[in-house]
Amino acid sequence: MSVPSSVYNILLLTADTTIQKQVRQIFEGASITVARDTTTLQKESPKPSFDIVVVESRRGQEQTTEPEHYLAPSRTLFIKGSRAVLRKTLKMIHAMNASSYLHPNKAGDGSLESYLELKMGEFVKGMRDGSARNLHQILLAAVERPLITSALKETRGNQIRAAELLGLNRNTLRKKIVDLHIPLKLTKTKGGS
Repeated sequence: MSVPSSVYNILLLTADTTIQKQVRQIFEGASITVARDTTTLQKESPKPSFDIVVVESRRGQEQTTEPEHYLAPSRTLFIKGSRAVLRKTLKMIHAMNASSYLHPNKAGDGSLESYLELKMGEFVKGMRDGSARNLHQILLAAVERPLITSALKETRGNQIRAAELLGLNRNTLRKKIVDLHIPLKLTKTKGGS
């Protein structure tokens, strides 16, 4: 499974064929420029702008010219590390893609609603095969608990402010805290941070 990438322009500064193969597999169809280092690259081509720059850092050998010239800070993904780090990072990107986080036709438009629809769909499908009942209540509780906990953390445990943030009556919030067994000590932060 590859990331839809026909619009990506990728720079690989590595001699490692495994890393090159991983990038080609993940970003199938992308325009990929491969060079040992930036000095080789400067001889071969003009200075294009890249969407993704992957740099292998080698012990005792720094790039003669750093690849900053090829980075657009607002839109370039820059990954630099040893061969082992790059291989692990690319495996993680591939795994994320395989689980559809980067696949637009499965993850929708990237909104919270699309993400929840995807995750809840997987949950409901898994529960359908079992003998689950009351999925509505189970899912509401599963979403409501972290939502209330996050609101309490954000307001440093102030239940009145958390209730306002959530659009709930203070007494309703207090009842949900008790019903959902939300520990209040964990929602307060120490030292104002």
